[in-house]
Amino acid sequence: MKKIFALSTMAAAMVLAGCGGGDININAQNNSTTTGSGGDSGTSNNCASYSKSGTTYQGAANGVNCVYGTEFVSLVNPIDIGPASTVVFANLANDGVHIFNDSLVVGRNYSNDTDLANAGIAEGGDGSKIQIEAGAILAFKSQDDYMVINRGSQIFAEGTATAPITITSVSDAVDGTVGAEEVQAWGGMIINGFGLTNKCEYTGSPATNDLATTASGCHVAAEGKAGAGQSHYGGANNADNSGSLKYFIVKHTGAQVEEGNELNGISFDAVGSGTSVDFLQAYSTYDDGIEMFGGAVNISHYIAMYVRDDSIDIDEGYSGTVDYALVIQSETDGNHCVESDGIGSYSSKDQATLDDFVARGLNSRATIKNLTCIISSNDGPAEAMGLGTHDPGAGLRIREAHFPIIQNALITTAYQGDVKLNDTDHNYCVRIESAEGLQAAVDGDLVIENSIIACSDLTKGAVLPNNKTELEFLNETNQTLATLEAGEDPTAASNANLDILDSFYSLPVSEMKIGGAAPTVAPIGRAFFGAVVKDDDWTAGWAYGIDPANRGQALWFD
Repeated sequence: MKKIFALSTMAAAMVLAGCGGGDININAQNNSTTTGSGGDSGTSNNCASYSKSGTTYQGAANGVNCVYGTEFVSLVNPIDIGPASTVVFANLANDGVHIFNDSLVVGRNYSNDTDLANAGIAEGGDGSKIQIEAGAILAFKSQDDYMVINRGSQIFAEGTATAPITITSVSDAVDGTVGAEEVQAWGGMIINGFGLTNKCEYTGSPATNDLATTASGCHVAAEGKAGAGQSHYGGANNADNSGSLKYFIVKHTGAQVEEGNELNGISFDAVGSGTSVDFLQAYSTYDDGIEMFGGAVNISHYIAMYVRDDSIDIDEGYSGTVDYALVIQSETDGNHCVESDGIGSYSSKDQATLDDFVARGLNSRATIKNLTCIISSNDGPAEAMGLGTHDPGAGLRIREAHFPIIQNALITTAYQGDVKLNDTDHNYCVRIESAEGLQAAVDGDLVIENSIIACSDLTKGAVLPNNKTELEFLNETNQTLATLEAGEDPTAASNANLDILDSFYSLPVSEMKIGGAAPTVAPIGRAFFGAVVKDDDWTAGWAYGIDPANRGQALWFD
């Protein structure tokens, strides 16, 4: 009740100050107050603070919460205090929330080599730093507000299984009015690094350890706001360190800035392998759950729930590893489990350039292991109701010269089948595109192995150069099953033909049946296919939306 009363008072004050709503314009500055920021107020509280040029800036305590105005931080006023100190966002007592009246931007953005050199920023750790304590909750007011960690700066946000860190909207964390699958409640998160992105020009290659940017440098404009809010990413250091995320959840994100410029749950822009990401969740996002624009960051124990576009999106030369990934699409929305591109702006490059990028290993070469894709065949009904934001539900789309290694995956549409019967063009499990990718499948540079693929539409794509179909290619090293178009229960509850799941859990291999028989392939280096088994449930205790005690709705397939 104290929390509700305090926030009601704050909301009333904001309305009186002219902050009471209206249409959101993503390209406009958020018209926010600056309550609690700037000057030496003498206030003693547990809100984050920092000193700059002799002035202390601190959030204002408001009941159990902390409120940060535009003098503390905004899209055009980043936290820019250098590496000597760290701004700490504490775990506030009584479920208090850190509330931002604008965007949270850490470090100043630079768009050229000269300005970076003059600022002394060459790698992660040279810029400003923030720390978010385990259990802390940060909240933003609208899709106009988002979170950016600029090149050279770092975020250290390490939650625990019993005290995860949550970044969400005020409507979720404070008002409690957000729906279970609501998106666009706030913008999302962007981390910019100094890693490789093949939208830039390089000499050398990663394989020979002599990669370097050309004289023009590498400064790619990140998705997000243009003008004063524009940020940039890229470089030649795939080992760059942007900090650490652990037991870290982003919820209800997304905004369409303009056509082709959409904010994700988290955009990892050329983020290097020195960055640690483990136990990460993207929940209810308008665009992608996570998208890697180049770089080599490794991500383990990742959960994507109710992502409306691609749960895992890969582009621009990404070469990291995604290990243990659980993807659960919405019953009525969501596009690919994995969409992956090898070369940025592929269609605008001539064949000689494409061949050169591939020869030097500058195309995406991700490793994806222990992946569960529970795909809904959302299609006609979602479109008819205006629910779909992107294309129908599907599995793996590998295109534009991406050469991945995919192992121990479990990919299925069986829970829902195919909502448009006899349609083999939409709800496919695997699709390999581009001449380079099809040739790589023949040469052994594109690998999908020791996986279980059970969908009514198994593949969609061209024939390989050796005249094998994509299904024949898959069947060499995987087990596939064309499931019933109307769907069939892939659990042991009612179907002796297909037993691969128990809710979202993978069944132990010894209990699996595919086509009424035991699997003919075995997982590599692990005891099960897919992301998680009931006896070793790494989602328990921290992830939102799965456990009945910590979710807004039941899983649709249960």
